[in-house]
Amino acid sequence: MNIIITGATKGIGRAVAEHFAGQGFDLAVCARTQADLDAMQRELEKAHGVKVLVKVADFRKKQDVLDFAAFVRSHWSQIDVLVNNAGVFAPGAVHDEAEGNLEWMMETNLYSAYHLTRALLPIFLQQKRGHIFNMCSIASLHAYPNGGSYSISKFALLGFSKNLREELKDKGIKVTAVLPGATWSDSWKGADFPADRLMQASDVAQAVWSAWAMSPAAVVEDIVLRPQQGDL
Repeated sequence: MNIIITGATKGIGRAVAEHFAGQGFDLAVCARTQADLDAMQRELEKAHGVKVLVKVADFRKKQDVLDFAAFVRSHWSQIDVLVNNAGVFAPGAVHDEAEGNLEWMMETNLYSAYHLTRALLPIFLQQKRGHIFNMCSIASLHAYPNGGSYSISKFALLGFSKNLREELKDKGIKVTAVLPGATWSDSWKGADFPADRLMQASDVAQAVWSAWAMSPAAVVEDIVLRPQQGDL
């Protein structure tokens, strides 16, 4: 079994990688830092005996996205799972956020998923099966103060996911939008919250695995996860 995970060295991406590696999946992963990828490759291959393909990519750049897709296709002719997880966040209101925030977050959070999925769909369509997960957010459902361009980009990613679901439902390919609330990751470094006010990245990984593990007759279209005590 083969899984592709973007933005895989930290946070939710890393948790998903560890969970699927623990189930014997080979992985193809990307991130922006070679040292992080090399360390991840060593750790997962040693711990689980799987093969991990790694490639540096800045998913704001369309060519990097396409190069990563070509890299995967040069090694694999079969893809079981694609997790479009790469994303960036910066707070700010529409009226006062930094110039260029919208472009930066749309390119990374939406366009990368669009271009990578399109580049890999020929494999999915040929094999007539597979599962695509798009890592959206609670911010895909509800606007919130200081959400600005991040929320805009995540609303758009959910729209992409829903459209893709309709296009692929009769082709044997599952599409799931994952919408986590506050989850411990680098984005929350330095935040002074009790540990139980945020979810663990492993919680999201478990939800992704549970959706994947269903029979071909069923698909979870949307996974909404929130901290037990509600949104922050």
